[in-house]
Amino acid sequence: MENLEIIELIKIFILSIVQGITEWLPVSSTGHMILIDEFIQLSIRPEFTEMFLVLVQLGSIFAVIVIYFNKLNPFSPKKSKEDQKATWIVWFKVVVASVPAAIFGFILNDYMDEYFYNPWVVSIALIAYGFVFIWIENKHQGKHSHSIDELSHISYLDAFKIGLFQSLSIIPGTSRSGSTIIGGLLLGMDRSVATEFSFYMSIPIMFGASFLKLVKFGFNFTSAELVYLLSGMLIAFVVSLIAIKFLLSYIRRNDFKVFGYYRIILGSLVILYFLFNS
Repeated sequence: MENLEIIELIKIFILSIVQGITEWLPVSSTGHMILIDEFIQLSIRPEFTEMFLVLVQLGSIFAVIVIYFNKLNPFSPKKSKEDQKATWIVWFKVVVASVPAAIFGFILNDYMDEYFYNPWVVSIALIAYGFVFIWIENKHQGKHSHSIDELSHISYLDAFKIGLFQSLSIIPGTSRSGSTIIGGLLLGMDRSVATEFSFYMSIPIMFGASFLKLVKFGFNFTSAELVYLLSGMLIAFVVSLIAIKFLLSYIRRNDFKVFGYYRIILGSLVILYFLFNS
């Protein structure tokens, strides 16, 4: 196949595995992708790399759709009319939650790409959010009841507020899932509810972001680039299935502190690396 390089395909595999893992853990997939790209740089035209780092996330989104298909499908014949109505209400709340990020993302997308997509911003965001996660969990330590312990208890106002938190994820290194989970926890949500709603919110926002990137890039793929993109999305999909199930199982018994410590350690190591190698 024209210009298909095995070395580049291996790099794509590594990036896609990292994407599939970090998209759902509150550690920032975009931040990790930017950092890894500093060390494993793709020898592909920059426009494709920029587009790939966003579109590969669609593979991860399809994992959510597969796992939650029955819960998110309002047309399921197995559901009663009442359950179908409840499913539509969840979707309406997801749409409401997606509005702030869609607005800020559309307005600030090019500005963020130009000035914020660098290891320094990622590192600072990783560390800052790490401390926030630890602070929130310390604040909630010992509490066994939550004001919002079911998806149906999320109001439209709650959804909009979580959407405002999601808007913070336009800063690379903050983490979309991390931002929404933090917002949910601050609003009194149970960890599982905050995490699941965060998964749902990812669907429209990532489809929208991918569409904008694809339109900006155009559809002039080379045959090799098409292989890279489809391979990356497939790997991200498979790895995401595992990562989502792991996270759901983990938070039933644990809090988010470990992710806070991880963020602080990683961000600090990256800062040290670039200080001594700049």
